[in-house]
Parts: sequence; structure tokens; C-alpha cells
Amino acid sequence: MENNGNNFWKGKKVLVTGGSGFIGSYVVELLLEKKAIVSITSFKTRGNNDEDRNIAVFKDKIQIFEVNLLDMESCKEVTKGQEVVLNLAARVGGIELNSKHQSIMFKDNLLIFMNLLEAARQNNVLIFLTVSSACVYPQLCTIPISEEEGFKDTPAQTNEGYGWAKRMQEFLSKCYAKEYGMKIAIVRPSNAYGPKDNFDAATSHVIPALIRRVLNGENPLVVWGSGNQTRSFLYATDFARGLLDITENYAECDALNLGDEREVTIKELVGIILRLCNKENEIKIVFDTSKPEGQPRRCSDVSKANKKINYKTDVSLEEGIRSTIEWYKKELLNK
Repeated sequence: MENNGNNFWKGKKVLVTGGSGFIGSYVVELLLEKKAIVSITSFKTRGNNDEDRNIAVFKDKIQIFEVNLLDMESCKEVTKGQEVVLNLAARVGGIELNSKHQSIMFKDNLLIFMNLLEAARQNNVLIFLTVSSACVYPQLCTIPISEEEGFKDTPAQTNEGYGWAKRMQEFLSKCYAKEYGMKIAIVRPSNAYGPKDNFDAATSHVIPALIRRVLNGENPLVVWGSGNQTRSFLYATDFARGLLDITENYAECDALNLGDEREVTIKELVGIILRLCNKENEIKIVFDTSKPEGQPRRCSDVSKANKKINYKTDVSLEEGIRSTIEWYKKELLNK
């Protein structure tokens, strides 16, 4: 969405932290299409070549800073001369990682954010994007979840460290906007997925984890929880477009949900993946109710984003999962 038919991003100096990551790489591609001058930060932590593969097609068109954003001086260096900072750098993982390492998830995510926000302030960055999360919401919410519930009760226990870190990022954003006059956009995205997602067994989220396990022949397929818990999922290109639209058009330090309006049970999700992998008659499913399943329901109300930036998703869940499966088969299966 372009203001008055003009390209807001053309010639803008934009830093994308975590730009070699899953969603970051989509954001960079979109920025390059819009003729922005793009820099990214990259910090390899998974011991594989995911980041190199993600940015291979545009590596020569951007500036790359290989830095540790837990270090304040590095944050000052990479934000110097930037007009916009899109902060996508985060320590992320699935339900197992988040529940077992609450302190690390809280500390690292908050410290990275605090360093970058303060560095952006010192270097007079014009606009800063705070990427929060639907994990800020409490265990029991009104469905669909409205932005007003973001600081109600406490985040779901399985994601409590990560959820509190994201709440504190939003709180600090509002403090900086009020005290220093910074222009800050805040977005709360739902579960992202798509090609180039993280398929690592220890840290992947539900869609890539299920695709990997199904295509690698796991049988029976053991799924955590009852399968009745619900989620909504946001395809990577819709995610990236939404981040840029919110930054450009609503840097008001007022959180917007970003997601898809479709709510699906994990049981339904497993069925979709089995069908699209042509495995629905081959694999037995076991739902392990002794394992945590997180929030009973999660589906964000996106009416505010629709109203403020005219946001709507383009990619259906089946279409997105099919593309993700095909990418995994081509890039990672049997390699």
C-alpha cells in the first residue's frame, strides 16, 4: 500500500535486523522491489546454512552486518545513518523450547530490543518497527482476540518468558515515543509459516515440524496435546507485506494484530498436511494429552488492521502449506 501513489520506501536507508532469517528475508526482498537501500544484521545460531540460503538471491544487493545484537556497541554501529529500523531479530522456538528456557527467552529478546531501540534513538532513526507477538495474550482470551487483551492477566504459561519479553518491548516502545518523540510502529503477528521456514527438529514451530515429520515417514505421528487447540497461521509474504504497510502508514505506537482470520484446530491442521503430502491413508495419528498444548484457542481479531491500513491476506492456508511442502521437498528432504 503506497501513500498517494508514491513509493515511500524508494531511496530510504533501511536496517532489517534478523534480515537473513525466515521472515526477514521476505521483508528484504520486498524492500528491494520497492527500491530501498537495505542493510541487514545476521547472527548464525543454528549451526547450519539456513541464513546463507535465505539471502542467496539478493546477497550482492545489500549490506550485511555479522554482529551480536546483545552487544550495545554493535547496535550503535548498525543503526548509524539508518532512516528506518525494522526489528525482526529475536530468539524464537516452538512450544518445547519456549517452555523449557523461559529465562533465556525473556532475557535475550528483551536485551536485544533494548539495545536496538536505544541505539536507534541515539542515531536519530526516523521510524522504528517493534515486532511483538500474539504470545503476549493470556491463556484464556475472547476469540477472536482483540488488541485490548494484550496486557490482560499473564501470557500463556508455555510461552510466558517470550510473552513477557514482547509485552515489555511494547511498554518500552510507548515510553520512548512519549519521552523522546520517536515514531514507532507495533505489530502483533500470529504464527508465521512458509518456504524457508525453520525445519530444525529442536526449534521448529508446528507447521514445519509436522511437514518434516510426515515427509520423513514418522509413523505413528505423535502430536502434542488433544488436537482440539486452535491457531491461525500467517503466510510469509502476507506477513512481510503487513510489516511494511504498518511501518509506513501507522507508526503510532499503537499495537495492531497481523494475522489470518481463519481459525483451525491442530487436528484439522494435521489432516491438511497429511492430505497435501499424500500420506492421509498411510500414517496413524496419536494425540499425546500428557504433553502441553499451549493456549486452548488463538485467533487474532484483525479488524483494526483492516481499518487502519486496509490489510487483508492473499494466501489461503491450503495454498500456503502446499507451497511450503514443495519447498521442503526441493531444498531439504533427503539432504
